[in-house]
Parts: sequence; structure tokens; C-alpha cells
Amino acid sequence: MSHPHPELGPPPALPKDGLRIVALGGLGEIGRNMAVFEFDGRLLIVDCGVLFPDPEQPGVDLILPDFDYIRDRLDDVVACVLTHAHEDHIGAVPYLLRERPDIPLVGSRLTLGLVESKLAEHRMKPVRVEVAEGQRDRFGPFDLEFFAVNHSIPDALAVAIRTPAGLVLHTGDFKMDQLPMDGRLTDLAGFARLGAEGVDLLMSDSTNAEVPGFVTFERDIAPVIDEVFRAASKRIIVACFASHVHRVQQVLDAAEAHGRKVAFIGRSMVRNMGVARDLGYLRVPAGLLVDSREIEEWPPEEVVLICTGSQGEPMAALSRMANRDHPIRVTEGDTVLLASSLVPGNETAVNKVINGLTRWGAKVVHKGNALVHVSGHAAAGELLYVLNLTRPSNFMPIHGEWRHMRAHAKLAALTGVPEENIVIAEDGVVVDLVDGRARITGAVPCGYVYVDGTSVGDVTDVALKDRRILGDEGFVSIVIAIDSTTGKLLGGPEIHARGSGIAVEAFDEIIPQIEQALEEAAANAVTDSQQIRRVVKRTVGRWVNETFRRRPMIIPVVIEV
Repeated sequence: MSHPHPELGPPPALPKDGLRIVALGGLGEIGRNMAVFEFDGRLLIVDCGVLFPDPEQPGVDLILPDFDYIRDRLDDVVACVLTHAHEDHIGAVPYLLRERPDIPLVGSRLTLGLVESKLAEHRMKPVRVEVAEGQRDRFGPFDLEFFAVNHSIPDALAVAIRTPAGLVLHTGDFKMDQLPMDGRLTDLAGFARLGAEGVDLLMSDSTNAEVPGFVTFERDIAPVIDEVFRAASKRIIVACFASHVHRVQQVLDAAEAHGRKVAFIGRSMVRNMGVARDLGYLRVPAGLLVDSREIEEWPPEEVVLICTGSQGEPMAALSRMANRDHPIRVTEGDTVLLASSLVPGNETAVNKVINGLTRWGAKVVHKGNALVHVSGHAAAGELLYVLNLTRPSNFMPIHGEWRHMRAHAKLAALTGVPEENIVIAEDGVVVDLVDGRARITGAVPCGYVYVDGTSVGDVTDVALKDRRILGDEGFVSIVIAIDSTTGKLLGGPEIHARGSGIAVEAFDEIIPQIEQALEEAAANAVTDSQQIRRVVKRTVGRWVNETFRRRPMIIPVVIEV
């Protein structure tokens, strides 16, 4: 999928002392966050994440940002700043480093720890630059200052980018939990200081811009989790994101309080929690953890399993348990806790998992029937706070679908940002900050890059359309043999169908029509196999549509003799 902008041509040359911003993902979508900043011929990347496919993209594993815009200028990249370690912000880093392995990765201690662990699976050793809130560093012409923000993963950062073109504040993903689990508050004083200095452009997280008020405190979930543990008579299975260290900490605390042992299930969960524990972000009491292979030896009432699969991912542990395709069998009396929010688009998959677990007798506790998750993204009240603290001259909503960005833009207008200084862009649109004013100046090609197994970028939108047709309507193949000189039919047609829902004997009706169409083609001196394929495809396709109101994929196979 590409984002064409016929009304926007290629951008002009960037004026001297101008700053160019091009998002290669994350605008108009939830995921694939990546922004490229250009000043004085040098490039700075902020985040490099993936987007997970929806049912309209069958067979696709991941969707990457389109690196074509920077592919010929990789030597100009001074650094890649990673605001935090969620997949939609770091998942594409291995693919970026394939293009240039020595791009410095800049991030907090936990962020780089999780990235390094991911890259080790790709046999990569990154150039890492560890930073912390309150730190200020220069990378080429970019003067960067880092600020603490809280989110649904520890150690998240916002970054202020200073150049002679002006001061840009990129919030990353954030919220304003005033009682955070780790005591690490979003640095509102720092934001206010930037506001006093003069923020020329604010780029702020829009995910919850439609949600009024303020998000619930993370601490409010602990009593609910404790009640779930108190009421459970057998095993407890907790599913959450493999990066949600705070949620896992709450589960570990509850397990310790109720005398239960804990096992991590799933490769990403084991890996991430191992890194978090080693770096001191996860407190694991001695003797609490047991190996997942030993968990069956413990009585059910003394066991907690923490796994992935809260979004209904087909290959994740929880989905496999629901489908009875996992060594751990969910049984009558087990309690399953889905301790995460529902990512838009995953509703059907999650409900399917809930139904599957309930079928085997489990009690499923989820956001729909208990306060077991709070969002990691600032709601409208918090976004207004940041707008009022920073008082930006220009505003650009980021990290959200169109409805989120529009809602965020309205909030900015309410706080006094002039309408003409609010820029709503999408992937590939070029925004230039020149003389204190942010404007859209053009667009660059920017499409989806699909990862399918080991192939990267080989799957096209045409191929995905074919997959959808095959999945929805099946296919019909017609094999014929023709005389290569005259084009006359020598053998067949032989018809095969799979998934079309049409009985084999029904095709007897179309065979005379195919033969007649081929005779007419031969009489008109049509001997080219490509043209003959078109004749067969048109004849069969019209008949199937008129007779059965179906549109399977028609595959003519012509053998020239």
C-alpha cells in the first residue's frame, strides 16, 4: 500500500537554515513509527518500528517503513534515536541496520538492552549510545536533549531537537501518570522550560486524543489483580505484552503475596523479562520463578503462567492454548487474565481466543469486565496540559490514525495555536520548518514494505490482492494443449477447481463454450499463447460470474505443441 499525493510534487531544495521532517510511518496508522529530520545535509532518525498486518494482508509477518527515501543517503545519517522499546518503535531496526550496520542507536538503558537482545537474534552488534533524561548531546548539527516520560514500558524518553532552524519537541509515546510504578514522572517542568525557551514545533503522541480527561493510574490495577488471585482456585494464566515490565511486576508481586510460583511462557516474554531483570527494572524475589518445563510438577493452585498473546496473535502462546495446540492445557477452573488493552483491529481475534478459553472451562478476566489495564497514552486532558506548557508556535500531531490526529489538532487550536500553523501530514509528506513556520512543501514516495518469511519487499499489493481472492473465492485452472502454428485446440480443456465451491461436474457446461471460443480465435489467426490465455480466462470468468455470482481466480495453462 502506498500513499500517493498527486496534488503534491517532489519537495524543493531545502532552504539554508531550514529543517525538513519526513515521516516514513506512524502518521494515519497505529505503528511503523519513523521520522527523518534533515538539516544542513545531515539526517537524524527518530524511531524505526513495525506495523502488524491485518486480515487484508494474508501471509504477511510484518510491515516496515519504506527506506527508499534515505537509501541513497545512509552515510548522511548521524544517529537513530529510539524513544522506547515497543515493537512499533524499534521493530524495524534490524532491517535498517542491514542497510548500514554502524548507524549509532541512541536510547535509554532499558531500550538499548531490549534492542540489543533483539539484534542478537539477527546476529548483529549495534553501535549503541546510552542516554538518560536530563542529558544533552550533539549528533552532527542536531543538539538533542532528553526528557523522562512515563509510558507502558519503563525508561521512555521525549527528545528536544535544536538546530538553527528552531527547537522541535518530539514527545514519543507518553502519558502523565502522577503515581507511576517506578516513581519516574513525565518531566513537565522540563517541558515548561522548553516552552519558556520557545518551542517552534511540537510533535506529540495522538493515540488517545479522542479520549477525554486523564488516564487511570497504573497503581489502581494492583488491587484488581490481587482480587483475581484471591478468587482463583486453580492455575492463573496472565497474558500481556512481552515489554510491559510494570504489569509483569504487579503480577509477580501478587504471586509472591499469594504463595504462587511463576513461569514465563514464550520466547519474547522470557527474553525481555530476562533483560529487564538483569538491568534492575524488574524485581524478582528469590525462588519465585520456575522453569516452564517444570510447571506441571506444581499443584495448580500454586501456579501462575505469564505469556504473550493478549492480542489474539495466532502463533502466540495464549491462542495456541485456546486451540489446544500448546503443551499447557487450559482446564476447568483455570483463570485467564488478559492484562492489556485491545489494539484496534484485533477485536475479532481476541474474542475468538476468549471464546476458545471459555469453552475449556476457564474464567477469562479482561478489560471488558474488570480494570485490568490502563492505557500508556495521554488522554485529551493530558495533551492539553502539554500544549499549554510548551506553547508551540507550530504543531504537528503524530502517532495515530486520521481521527486521532484530527482530534489532537482541534485541541491544539483550542490552546491558541493558529490554524495555519497546525500541520496534519501523513506518511511521505514533507514538512519544512523555515523562518519559524512549518509548512507542507511536497511529498516523496512512501509505501508499505512487507516482510513475508525471509523475503523483504518482494510481496506487492498485486500479490496480496491475489492472496485475498484465493482465500475468499478459490481458483479454477483450465489446462489446454494447442498447435503452436495454427492455434487450434489439440487437447483438453481439463478443468480443476479448489476452494471455489463449484462442483466438478458443473464445469461440463462450460467446456463447449471454451472450445467454441478457441475455434473462433484460431479462425482469426490468434496463435499467441498469451492471447489464448486471455480468451480462456474471459470465457470461464464470465460464465462463473453469471452462473454462480462468484469470482474465483481463473488460471489458464496453455501447452504449445
